[in-house]
Amino acid sequence: MNSYTTPSFVKRCSVNPVLSAADIPYDSVQIYNAGITRYQGKYVMVFRNDYNRTEADFRAARDESEKNGTPYRTPMNVRINLGLATSDDGIHWEVAPKPCFAIETDEIERVYDPRLTVIDGRCYLCFAVDTRHGVCGGIASTEDFEHFDILSMTSPDNRNMVLFPEKINGKFMRLERPFPVYSRISPEAFDIWSACSPDCRYWGENRLLLGAEQVPYCNSKIGPAAPPVKTPKGWLTTIHAVRKVDQPLYAWHPNWKKIYYGGLMLLDLEDPTKIIGLSKRPLLVPETDYELTGMRGSVIFPGGIILEDSGEVKIYYGAADTVECLATADLGDLLAFCDPA
Repeated sequence: MNSYTTPSFVKRCSVNPVLSAADIPYDSVQIYNAGITRYQGKYVMVFRNDYNRTEADFRAARDESEKNGTPYRTPMNVRINLGLATSDDGIHWEVAPKPCFAIETDEIERVYDPRLTVIDGRCYLCFAVDTRHGVCGGIASTEDFEHFDILSMTSPDNRNMVLFPEKINGKFMRLERPFPVYSRISPEAFDIWSACSPDCRYWGENRLLLGAEQVPYCNSKIGPAAPPVKTPKGWLTTIHAVRKVDQPLYAWHPNWKKIYYGGLMLLDLEDPTKIIGLSKRPLLVPETDYELTGMRGSVIFPGGIILEDSGEVKIYYGAADTVECLATADLGDLLAFCDPA
């Protein structure tokens, strides 16, 4: 079913998962898809925390469906907030005593999937929100992770937004994944686009960056994953890519048939709308128990990368939509993995 393997130069952290629901001092069921950065002398993580639906709830809904011969109905709407954790080494994390960010209004139902980028000494948070009328992407800024200034919110449907850590030609730049209503490629061929802004509030100059059909290990959708990091060879960034399969995979709910891979892309330093390198096979493949089993098994989503002074790259990723994990690799190996575009 899965013909790919993680390349040998990628090393999973021996203490994986580095964060799970058991580490959270408030209601928590799943911890994943976190944003990670270095800020004010610490590693900082803002993580997605799903806290009201358990595996038992999903199993009970499945049992009821099978017993009564009725269509499966997902148990209750998920409740989500964003939690905060800090670390001195990027491996062992101290979780703040309460969530740091949540939005719930008559229109907005939940906020999730944070990404962190530091620009000019201030931390920016990209996030997604589910509204009654679609999925929107938002950007907020903070200096203390207690007070957030919401700068921008897209119209539906947009998601997976990440900011570059410095301005390009005097402008903020981001990668994003809009949801086209109609695509000539396939019903779920969601792609990666770029956009620019003079002030991080008003965005335009939208441009297609990478189509799903250009990724060899994808037959469905792609999207941005971690915010790019600057290297001597170009802007290095991870992507996520989805491959649909015929046979159901492990999940708390029935009929899960998607594998999520982590991929790698290299963009031109002067013009990041130009792809100069792209991995022809996945960088991270679901292989371990904590990646194969969970709320949705066979899922890897690399939401944060940190380039250390030593040349080591820390790659943080959500696994099975249930826990947060860490892998490491040498920068030289990662750059070599990006085949010339």
